[in-house]
Amino acid sequence: MSASAPRRGLALFDIDGTLLPGRSSERRFFWELLRRRRLGIAQLWHHGSFVLTQWPRYGRHVTKKNKAYLLGLDAEALGELAHAYARGPLLRSLFPPVVRRVRYHLQQGDEVLLLSGTLQPLAAGLAEALGVHGAIGTDCLVRGGRYASAHPRRHPFAQDKLTLATQLCAARGLPLTALAAYGDSIHDLPLLAASGRAVAVQPDAQLREVAQARGWEIIATTPARKVLPRRPGTA
Repeated sequence: MSASAPRRGLALFDIDGTLLPGRSSERRFFWELLRRRRLGIAQLWHHGSFVLTQWPRYGRHVTKKNKAYLLGLDAEALGELAHAYARGPLLRSLFPPVVRRVRYHLQQGDEVLLLSGTLQPLAAGLAEALGVHGAIGTDCLVRGGRYASAHPRRHPFAQDKLTLATQLCAARGLPLTALAAYGDSIHDLPLLAASGRAVAVQPDAQLREVAQARGWEIIATTPARKVLPRRPGTA
């Protein structure tokens, strides 16, 4: 890139509650695995056991951290199924206003990434279907081609999203002011507050209050205001 060329911005989109309204992508996929009989007694037992044993550590967020139902599943086969599910049922269920915003950023020449706590294969499949540059989801340990019982090695949630975004910007030589971030939950606040452009999508009550107080754009079923987004880092 030449010194005079404009520097491309970075846009990060949450998936669950932002791109995908309603029930989370991973929960939908969990039921799809059950329907296809990919989950057996062992996976369900470990899933329930994780909640009981890890509640003291994670509290009310224990279900977000719980990937124990993957134990022993073939990683390659699950990845293929997750990609197919993302390109099918998930893609058809996306929130149109946010899909349009994804396209807007692509047209502007921004790098667009999905940043979500959902499983990496689901996030990657959805990124591929949307034609964006990539996805960063929950990375679970695989040994011998099968999922292990260890805790996720990477789980983009709350403060961890900001840490990952900071690393992404640093690797690209971009300030956080060049970042546009989209999220729906108060747990996305650390990332949204640090970005150059914060957009609250169908926000929960706490995030809506913060967004309104700070004058952030809100995208909802009935938008609070309709404006063409300015470029991150511009006045």
